[in-house]
Amino acid sequence: MGKSISQKIIDAHLIDGTAKVGNEVGLRIDQTLTQDATGTMAYLEYEAMGIPRVKTELSVAYIDHNTLQSGFMNADDHRFIRTVAKKIGVRYSRPGNGICHQVHLERFAKPGKTLIGSDSHTPTAGGIGALAMGAGGLDVAVAMGGGAYYIPYPKITHVVLTGELQPMVSAKDIILEVLRVLTVKGGVGKVIEYSGEGVKSLSVPQRATITNMGAELGATTSVFPSDETTRAFLKAQGREEDYIPLDADADAVYDEVVNIDLSSLKPLAACPHSPDNIKTVKSLGMTKVDQVCIGSCTNSSYTDLMTVAEILKGKTVSPDVSLAIAPGSRQVLTMLSENGALASLLDAGARILESACGPCIGMGQSPNSAGVSLRTFNRNFEGRSGTKDGQVYLVSPETAAASCLSGYITDPTTLPAVDKVAMPESFPINDNMVDMPADDATYESVEILRGPNIKPLPQAEPLTDEMALPCLLKVGDNITTDHIMPAGSKILPYRSNIPHLANFCFEVCDTEFPKRALAADGGFIVGGANYGQGSSREHAALVPLYLGIRAVIVKSFARIHKANLVNAGILPLEFANADDGDTISLGDKLKLTGVLSGVENGEITLTDETTGKVMTLKCDISERQATVIKAGGLLNYTREQNK
Repeated sequence: MGKSISQKIIDAHLIDGTAKVGNEVGLRIDQTLTQDATGTMAYLEYEAMGIPRVKTELSVAYIDHNTLQSGFMNADDHRFIRTVAKKIGVRYSRPGNGICHQVHLERFAKPGKTLIGSDSHTPTAGGIGALAMGAGGLDVAVAMGGGAYYIPYPKITHVVLTGELQPMVSAKDIILEVLRVLTVKGGVGKVIEYSGEGVKSLSVPQRATITNMGAELGATTSVFPSDETTRAFLKAQGREEDYIPLDADADAVYDEVVNIDLSSLKPLAACPHSPDNIKTVKSLGMTKVDQVCIGSCTNSSYTDLMTVAEILKGKTVSPDVSLAIAPGSRQVLTMLSENGALASLLDAGARILESACGPCIGMGQSPNSAGVSLRTFNRNFEGRSGTKDGQVYLVSPETAAASCLSGYITDPTTLPAVDKVAMPESFPINDNMVDMPADDATYESVEILRGPNIKPLPQAEPLTDEMALPCLLKVGDNITTDHIMPAGSKILPYRSNIPHLANFCFEVCDTEFPKRALAADGGFIVGGANYGQGSSREHAALVPLYLGIRAVIVKSFARIHKANLVNAGILPLEFANADDGDTISLGDKLKLTGVLSGVENGEITLTDETTGKVMTLKCDISERQATVIKAGGLLNYTREQNK
């Protein structure tokens, strides 16, 4: 039986486990990336493992999230990351060089390689044929130290693209259609693979837009073939030697098939407050727009912004709309400035932001109260924009540009079509903003510089066979990591200060939770389905650990967050009968019994001592994860393994 693309890459990198769906497998990791909102913690964890130099083929530390420097905290963290990267053998992409996923796609990602990053949108590199996965910072630290990265061997969903996109319809509309079909839970435990005649019409940046938002499906990753389009992109980036052809075997077998006719797609929008709340742009036509933001790792490439510049050329943004544009990389910004497109954007009234994540991570450009903000980003979770009642819609660059001119959500196909932007035969190459690490002869003399905002990591308590603790929080379905540990300019500077971050934990759901948790001296969180969807931020596990959470008991988990809970030493438990969770109330006294045997055999008993109800919980973790939990988390486990 033939293999799919991801099966070929996984099997070539398999160092532990058996290649069977659902089995936990350990993979050799070729490349890693970090960004500054998660990187400080990842490098503190790497230091704690005691391994002098990284063992990957390539590791890069990007500064792209916390670039708003309103205090010393972000600057101190950047200095720490710069110096620790120099010492341990990691390249350092300076602030202003661009968003990690855009720069990595341009300069470093390779077809056929494995990549994990401490950011959930690392699958962007699947657009170039890499097996690229988001992971918690500790998993990235372990991979940098030469350890395996563990995932359940995935199912494969085959998305077959036929036809060709109509003018003013884009790759963003393709992934929004996939989200409409599969939903934000539809990719859990799966890799999404794209093929078909329609793939040939998509450039590498368009493919990367699609794989980027595959994270919103809950998928392990998404991947495209590596073909002549891939070769042309790599050649234009001066990296043709990195090209290898990579495609699925003709007799590959898939677990699920989705067919999409590109020629029939219309412009789509994800409406508040979920990436799968999909409607046609045409149906939203009377919606007044207050703000438009174009950029993020999803839609900030050269071709994206050139298309926007062509639509806006010679026109003026509606006086009722604030338009902000963030080029994804310094390379993109340089090209726009040299060919005159930047002038077109400025003349139209755009506010040009630095090449960074910016508004996507809540770092500035919050909309007005109850304002409608159209964004070419990947997430529109409630409050993520920085405005609690902001109404955020996810759209294509074409829809964003058309709407900022009219002041209303506008179907771009109603405007005269602009010419398709051709991919350059060569990109301007300038890597002078990527600092190389010290060599083997000099690294020991590098001093790592730390600021006062960097605090010690919280430590998990030893696992006991019985736990009798209160339910400290009760939440519903689709709780995101933004609910658990919000982002934004107020909070992100403290990502290396867990005690301070604890003040904001679950503030979207229950402002009293941190105070209640600290006073309780331990407890449980009870939730619904798809708990922990969204970003890879391990802070959504580390902060609850600091607050005394010993177990999270829900109907189902998102993949990365479940792994992060295990890594932190928090038990991830699921109701055997999903309806049982609905009977538990905030403050109920809950008792877990048979914990030590249950982490191995998969079953733990829960008694609600307030109501007397007895329930069965599943502890669906691997034998390795059971050992990690018993050791008090992955850091303790790794230290033991390296003795």
